[in-house]
Amino acid sequence: MAVIDRVRADTHFEPDQRRHQPTPWTAWYVRCAICVDFLSVLAAGLIAFGIRFPGAPSSYSAPYIPLTVSLPFLWLMMLGMCRAYEPRLIGVGSEEFRRVLQAGFTLTASVAILAYATKTEVARGYVVMALPLATLLNLFWRYLLRKRLHRLRMAGTCMRNVVAVGHRGAMSDLIRQLRREPYHGMDVVGVCLPSAFCTGDDAIRHVEGIPVLGDFTEAALVVDSTGADTVAVLACPEMDGVALRRLAWQLEKNDIDLVVAPALMDVAGPRTSIRPVAGLPLLHVEHPELTGGRQVVKSLFDRTGALFALLLLAPLFGAVAVAIRATSGGPVLFRQIRVGRDGRDFTVLKFRTMVSDAEARKVELAEHNEHLGDGVLFKVKSDPRITAVGGWLRRYSIDELPQLINVLRGDMSLVGPRPPLPEEVAKYGDDVRRRLVVKPGMTGLWQVSGRSDLSWEESVRLDLRYVENWSLMLDLQILWRTWSAVAHGAGAY
Repeated sequence: MAVIDRVRADTHFEPDQRRHQPTPWTAWYVRCAICVDFLSVLAAGLIAFGIRFPGAPSSYSAPYIPLTVSLPFLWLMMLGMCRAYEPRLIGVGSEEFRRVLQAGFTLTASVAILAYATKTEVARGYVVMALPLATLLNLFWRYLLRKRLHRLRMAGTCMRNVVAVGHRGAMSDLIRQLRREPYHGMDVVGVCLPSAFCTGDDAIRHVEGIPVLGDFTEAALVVDSTGADTVAVLACPEMDGVALRRLAWQLEKNDIDLVVAPALMDVAGPRTSIRPVAGLPLLHVEHPELTGGRQVVKSLFDRTGALFALLLLAPLFGAVAVAIRATSGGPVLFRQIRVGRDGRDFTVLKFRTMVSDAEARKVELAEHNEHLGDGVLFKVKSDPRITAVGGWLRRYSIDELPQLINVLRGDMSLVGPRPPLPEEVAKYGDDVRRRLVVKPGMTGLWQVSGRSDLSWEESVRLDLRYVENWSLMLDLQILWRTWSAVAHGAGAY
């Protein structure tokens, strides 16, 4: 308690400043979602009615006027039944969109079954157009609403106040990641450490600038003192089942969210399932699929996508080649040996963005390396070797496009870990070599999460997470996010 009182005085938190009060931005988001859902379905109904029944209303089309008007209300009711307005779904993850899809499918099936059971004549063209179009429009506007929320979170608003419970190392990683990706909407306002680190002259007062407000047993009191609405418990032996259950009981009376990070933090949901054994909920972890039919599908997807992209981007390739030759001497393409799957070397292709003698001048820039501490990566901001055209190509990752040829050859994938240099691989530890069990990618989690702004450890963690959790759906999500990362140009140098 002394720790709480000491830091509370420093941070000016007032007890119970939020208790029993709904988060204002959450209520705002839900109201906006309801408006978006209503208008999307109303627009879909009007479009379907106009296409299916062109011209003036008739006796045949008249019954569909009240149906079109009532459809948005039925849709909102179905979304409510599918729990699509739960605050915990707001802002991140695919669950919010899955609930919308579930509502659309359920409503479509219900209309079909009801019409069949009551032998009601329903214009199938109207139903086939209205409900699928309503689902697509709803998903589109929900996506735009989420992007609006992300922009607000990047500005520091619409955040959840979080009290983090765990050990210092895991806490530091969590805080740094949430600061780097504020769109998750979690702002750590207080930290609870094991009691051994909270007392005495050697007590830890801050973790990454966040005040330590108490030990594990005081987490509920810390929530009251900070006005937090979420408690995040990181994997630690002290927070066993009994301690976690007691904490949940303390939090439930004020409706405080409790989230728990499992020990396997980088293993995604599809690989895990809970299997009760002798009354114990055991977490079963499946091995990642690194060979077999799914990898064949991935290879076909990669090569087909690369072929179409090369055909589509052929004019851009020509324009870039002319620009490079016109502004600097030397070849258009830059070739470099990289290490691919299972440690096999291959020649990666890029548009040349540096002067011709760039490799020879690398030694003189060693002291300016942004990753000097890790001893593996070499990145220099405002690198003097980069040409004027090259800087623009790098900012928007256009220099990477010739790697589509590598994908077509089978050396690379569209999505995967970053392709390393041989000298980087020579410094790998046993764990890091796990990156080499799949093909390197043109883009990946490292690119959509900060690119060159990432530390070496973070880059490795993201690559290993991809290797452990690969799926075609994850590839599609990363490709979609790549457009945003490239457009913003963050971390590109």
